[in-house]
Amino acid sequence: MTAPSLQGQLHRRLQEALPFPYLVIDGLFNPRLLELIAEEFDQTRAETWARIKSSYEETRRSVLGSRLGPATQLYFNVVNSGWFVQWLSGVVGIPDLLTDPKLFGGGLHECRPGGSFAVHRDFQYHRHLGLKNQMVFITYLNKGWQPEWGSALELWDEERHECVAKVQPEFGRTLLLPHGPKSFHGHPTPFFTPDGRTRRSVAAYYYTNPTAGEISRSDDVARDASLGGMAGLTLKRYVRALTPPILWRGAQRK
Repeated sequence: MTAPSLQGQLHRRLQEALPFPYLVIDGLFNPRLLELIAEEFDQTRAETWARIKSSYEETRRSVLGSRLGPATQLYFNVVNSGWFVQWLSGVVGIPDLLTDPKLFGGGLHECRPGGSFAVHRDFQYHRHLGLKNQMVFITYLNKGWQPEWGSALELWDEERHECVAKVQPEFGRTLLLPHGPKSFHGHPTPFFTPDGRTRRSVAAYYYTNPTAGEISRSDDVARDASLGGMAGLTLKRYVRALTPPILWRGAQRK
């Protein structure tokens, strides 16, 4: 799965998907690991969950920084690891992806019968860190899920006129969903299961730093100046780079 040739194939599949780039991969994780994660849902303490109920959605998620079960934590250790994030960067074509170990917006997701999630786009920026949201990575945990029960993830056109594609939340299925201006998705119709089972998944978001380039350029200026202007900086430019703007303007007026 991590071979460069396969990585390129997955990247092409993602870019060619409609109505916007997304990618579905089956069997990415060991089924036994996912079975253990599903079992840990039933053992999760009540204080781990935040219930969200509004006209927009009815679901529940693990709270920020929750203490997770060992199998669930192993899953997130993998998807947040350096080698895995580097692989993801190659698949989606976005360099320097950043992870969030506290799992803002991610973690455990569970929707009970009658629940739904209106068609929407995900948040633009991490609420606490200010990082730019680039994609969500979801793995479903629902064995024997039947399409007639509903709750497939629907991918809509940019005007939100119609559903163009559906992703069934089947056990072992992973979805890479890059965030963008056209990435409208949801499961807007309440679902029902004959045995009362819930719709479960685990999710992680990936980010980039909007100021990374600016910081890099500032560091370059300071480094080049410290090397005696080897990159062509004049003494005047060096002094200006290190002088607060208000003092520089005052000096220029004298």
